[in-house]
Amino acid sequence: MSVLIGGGSGFIGRHLTRLLIENGYKVTVVSRQTGPDKITWNDLNRNGLPEGCTAVVSMAGENILNPKKRWTPEFKEEVYNSRVSSTKALASAISAASKAPEVFISMSGVAYYPPSLTAEYTEDSPGGDYDFLSRLTTDWEAAARLPDSINVRQVTVRSGVVLGRDGGMVQQMFVPFFLGVGGRVGSGSQWLPWIHVADIAGLFTHAILNPDVKGILNGVAPEAATNSDFTKAFASAMWRPALFPVPGFVMNFVFGEERGKVILEGQKVLPKRTLESGYEFVYPDLKSACTNCAQLVHV
Repeated sequence: MSVLIGGGSGFIGRHLTRLLIENGYKVTVVSRQTGPDKITWNDLNRNGLPEGCTAVVSMAGENILNPKKRWTPEFKEEVYNSRVSSTKALASAISAASKAPEVFISMSGVAYYPPSLTAEYTEDSPGGDYDFLSRLTTDWEAAARLPDSINVRQVTVRSGVVLGRDGGMVQQMFVPFFLGVGGRVGSGSQWLPWIHVADIAGLFTHAILNPDVKGILNGVAPEAATNSDFTKAFASAMWRPALFPVPGFVMNFVFGEERGKVILEGQKVLPKRTLESGYEFVYPDLKSACTNCAQLVHV
């Protein structure tokens, strides 16, 4: 069986590729550059899906919190197109294929749900129309929607913050925490919907392997946590103190207020349908996830 992954060269894509290969799948990545087991987006638009493709995964997207990029209209457009346009390209290739794949799984984000200190969100909760990021998420999910005439099972994974030593938030925070100068961000009371990278890759694989899985799945761990909870757990796993909070105005200065909300505000998101689908988390709690992220540096 063969899987095509749009955006498979990134942090999550690398873990998913490895896991799928371990499960006996052939993986082809859609990337900006050619290489072994890779095709470009131009190749996809010109030639369509690779022959024998049985599953398609969309997870391409520019890093919203790239500290090297200012939150300008041009970068916002880049963020938007990297998600929506790439997903549309995969959906179009599926619609045009002479033999459609069995399943199309697209990534989305928990920014779909409004920030709140008190609300709890499941896959059935409303959202998707309160700011730029939520509307981006709505358009991202719409881009993946196939015509009713296309008989392809569809799954959308709304991912939380992905934890892993070799990418994402942990990679950026590792050195400050290692040096003992880590700390909570802002008030620390904001929710941090999180998932370990092994579990986000596992959830995509679970959705590919199980024909009964369809619709929206929240890609978050069962244990809800705040930013302060994460700070304490990660500092403990590193055997370091966490005494240096980062004020909210610093985040707003570095990232801009609209982007800073990703860090300073959060949502309590629960994986209700994910658990009902039968997925078993490798790292269901923050302590085990942070311990793994801290230990990986010694491997």
